[in-house]
Formats: sequence, structure tokens, C-alpha cells
Amino acid sequence: MIKNYKNVGIVGMPPLEIIRQLNADNITIHDLDTPMIRADIELTAPYLPKVYCAILRTVVLNALHLHLEAIYIDVGPGKCDCALHVATVLEDMLAIPVIKTRNEDTTGFGNPICRTRMDLVQKFEQITEGVKTAEKSAKTPPECTPAAGFWGVPPRDFSILELFPATTHIYGWTRCMENKTPADHELELHYNPEVPTVFYAQSFCAKTALARHLALKHPHGLFLDSDVTAGGSAKAKIQAFLELSGVY
Repeated sequence: MIKNYKNVGIVGMPPLEIIRQLNADNITIHDLDTPMIRADIELTAPYLPKVYCAILRTVVLNALHLHLEAIYIDVGPGKCDCALHVATVLEDMLAIPVIKTRNEDTTGFGNPICRTRMDLVQKFEQITEGVKTAEKSAKTPPECTPAAGFWGVPPRDFSILELFPATTHIYGWTRCMENKTPADHELELHYNPEVPTVFYAQSFCAKTALARHLALKHPHGLFLDSDVTAGGSAKAKIQAFLELSGVY
């Protein structure tokens, strides 16, 4: 049961039932997976190893600084096993409830943002912002013909997305996010073999195995991972890959 909270944090995508109730009660939702605090991520070192997923280290950094009354964290197949362990850490760190959830929702909301012509950073911003609402967008943008593909999770550092054309289609877990079915493994596996695609995951994330596997299967794929920030080397690889693929 959701109490009379004003500010809560979410990690991953809690079930729509929870998001719908938070929306109905006009509770402010903070997406702890996204960088919200201008503070050194090394402040999380007392709680998590330095060699750990930068997204989950960001969760802890946000939790240390935001004034929250509860955290809802998806620890099911729609997130990762590491989220379950981070939930345990948060329980011991904080004096607020940390509610573990398992999002196994199967009702698809579609993924028009993933397939429309739009600046890739803006696409990701709209999709990640969408986790805070249980409602389907009233607008359905038109689909464009893809020139490139980005498969994977939303990166911690969105600057890596600036290198892609507006006609980039999004695949992988981010497409599952927009569809509001984060545990849909079959949808996560989907990619377009006709489109040059970067297969991306955060360094030290278990999804690096799947990203690399699919990149090797793809006739024109590039596997890429990055840690806290997207360095020059990662960006140079993307730029070279897109140029050699004739994307621009």
C-alpha cells in the first residue's frame, strides 16, 4: 500500500499498478537511474565497489542527496540481479522504506518514439521521462525509415547519443521501456539486420554479454560499452562506424 508520500524515488520500472497509484495521488516521482545530482560519483565508494554499474552507482548517489520518503525498486527480470543487491544496500543506508517490486507487465504500449525521426537525445529523454507515468501518450509520431540503429539501455552519459542521425531507430531494453514491458526478453532481442547498429551496454552490466552476442550476429553491428562518462575513444568508434557504414 502506498502511504501519503510527497516525494519517492524509482529504480528501473516498477509495475504500472504502482506508477498509476503514485500518479493518482499526485506524488512526485524521481527517476534515480538518471544523473540528478552534481556530485562526485566516488561518494558512493563506501557503499558500492568502484568497479560496478555506473547506473546503479548513480542510484545510490541520488539516494544520498535527495529528500525522499520511499524508494520503489524493480528487482525482477525487467531490471537486473544487481538491483536486488543495491536494494539491500539502500535498506541499510537509509531510514526510509525501500520497496522491492517485480515488473512483469505484458500489456504493450507500443514504441513509436523509438521509430520516429527525432534527435536521438530527445528520444531518450522522452522515453526515460515516460517511466513516471502510467498513461499512454495521446500523440503517435510517424515512423521514419531508419538509417542507423541503437540497441541497448539508456546510457548514463547522453552525449554519446549526439553522434547519431535523427533517423536512428532504438532497439533493446530502451524499446522495452517505451513499451512499458521491461521484462519482455523477446522484444529486447529484436533488431533490424538491414540497419547498421551499435549494440550498447554500461560497463560491468550483465547486458554486455547480450550486446556483444547480438553485435556478432548482426551483419553490420558494433559492440560498445562505456562507464560513468562516454570518453573520446567510445565516441571515435561510433563516428568511424557510422561513417564507414555510409550513414553520414
